[in-house]
Amino acid sequence: MAIDVKKKFKPVRTRSYLNKDFDAFRAELLQYARTFFPDKIEDFSEASVGGMFLDFVSFVGDTMSYYLDHQFSELSPETAVETGNLQRMLRTAGVKITGASPATVDVDFLIEVPVVNKSGVYVPRDEALPVIKEGTLVQSQGGVSFELMENLDFAKQDKAGNYTASVTVGISNNDGTPATLIMTRVGECISGSRTKESFGFSNTFVPFRTLTLTKPNITAIIYVKDVDGNNYYEVEALTQDSVFKTIISTNEDNELVPQNIELIPAPYRFTLATDVNSKKTTLQFGSGNAETLDDDIVPDPSQFAVPLYGKKTFTKFSINPGDLLKTRTLGISPMATTVNVEYRYGGGLSHNVPAATIRTITSLNIKFENGASTNLARTVEASLDVINRLPAGGGENAPTLRDLATKIPMVRNSQSRIVTKEDLVARVYTMPSSLGRVYRAGVRSNPINPLATQLFIVSRNIKGQLTVSPDSLKENLVEYLNQFRMISDAIDILDTQVVNLQVRFQVSVDPRINKSSVVQEVIVKLKTYFNIANFQIDQPIPTADLNSIIFNSDGVLAVTNLKVVSLVGTYKGRTYSDISFNPAESTIKGLIIGPPGSIFEVRYPDFDIIGGAV
Repeated sequence: MAIDVKKKFKPVRTRSYLNKDFDAFRAELLQYARTFFPDKIEDFSEASVGGMFLDFVSFVGDTMSYYLDHQFSELSPETAVETGNLQRMLRTAGVKITGASPATVDVDFLIEVPVVNKSGVYVPRDEALPVIKEGTLVQSQGGVSFELMENLDFAKQDKAGNYTASVTVGISNNDGTPATLIMTRVGECISGSRTKESFGFSNTFVPFRTLTLTKPNITAIIYVKDVDGNNYYEVEALTQDSVFKTIISTNEDNELVPQNIELIPAPYRFTLATDVNSKKTTLQFGSGNAETLDDDIVPDPSQFAVPLYGKKTFTKFSINPGDLLKTRTLGISPMATTVNVEYRYGGGLSHNVPAATIRTITSLNIKFENGASTNLARTVEASLDVINRLPAGGGENAPTLRDLATKIPMVRNSQSRIVTKEDLVARVYTMPSSLGRVYRAGVRSNPINPLATQLFIVSRNIKGQLTVSPDSLKENLVEYLNQFRMISDAIDILDTQVVNLQVRFQVSVDPRINKSSVVQEVIVKLKTYFNIANFQIDQPIPTADLNSIIFNSDGVLAVTNLKVVSLVGTYKGRTYSDISFNPAESTIKGLIIGPPGSIFEVRYPDFDIIGGAV
């Protein structure tokens, strides 16, 4: 039997899939209609029925093409424009949405106190020395409020018996002896205002309860407590069941390490989320029930089913999936209680007030712990004055949604654990300074144990000189780093070897220029070069840099002599480190290379940079 090919196979009609806008769709459809349907309709003008059909279909195609492109663009934070999509990307990437940032500033607190003669030495009267408590409020001339973040004890002394406050003579008697002394202590203050709110919760168990605070631009949650005395702790995620807590250090090295760190459990916890539009903050609590003792990550579903033990026949039964969220491993949800929240809010560029503008005390929290009389206490309080020597800094306006979106790639690549050497150094520098400040940190591979890493640290004393890090700081560092390191990794915390140097140089000077001024100019440049802020652990010193600094100074014709030596122990009444080092023997290819895990320091630049001219 013959096969009719025309009936069996339909002719292939060419189609284009490259059209994306209205005009391209209409032109392609018009060409298609005239090619394959010339005998059906011939009038495709704008006023005709055929033109209307072409416009309808082109409009639908143009709309679908637009939304296809739009939805594809919404998949990337770089091209997304919808607020909802960007907020979801920020949330999944772990980028915190924040409001305006507060400003910080060091404020001088000055008091005038009467003196007493003790063995021929005029010192402040003990009972006149107060403690200015944290929470004291000061205000700038523009009305920006700042809060004192630490207690200022004017009676505090160092190990040598000297007052930590700076002391100058106030009023002198006719015979020249001091009648009063002016004592100054510097306190760190932060801008913003405090407020409290209370929230009541019913007796019904609700997992993942939330509460939204009234004020926008919240910068810190001071505390979250319920009426039963339970403290709720802020965590990054509800799966985090412990937090770090700081306590006042009573060790001998508390001058350098005022606080110690300890790890405490946090069964009551919450996370923070800030709305990008309103800048209001919402607290989300856990899903656990405090009345249960279940600590399983995933509860046993049979515990919520109808008991079937011992039965030979049973009917259908159901399981409530919501019961699976009652595990306490995600934190406890408040129930039948009132939660009190105290927080600080406010910030922005306007909080970066200029120097010498904070002059008013709006709320004073002061205590005389040595039993001052009422009149003496009032006299000292009346003499209290404040001033900021430097401008405030750190205040920023709330970031825009686009500003936050640019942080997504960086946060996605960040580590919440220590994997590389860079991760270790970054984590060391993020430890709060109240736990002891690591001024410089360096990492080296352990030559003995391939699974261990050597971490060299060094601190600074109150004079800004390098010193051995206290044991309390190392203990805090161990507690802090242990939560981020891999279980198979070992970190050996070692003291950095501080190598103290002395630089001597001799130059030939242009006869037309004063030799002393040329030498002083070179010394100033070398002081800048040897500023400890410019040095890292295991950083060598290129001798070519020193020669270049000296030779390129105005008036220098030639560098006739340059010598770098090491100073150890006590030299001319000045104390140096005990690390013996020979720079001449340790110079390789023009680089002065220190011992492994060491750092160079010109400890007394006014005395240890010596120059001459011929």
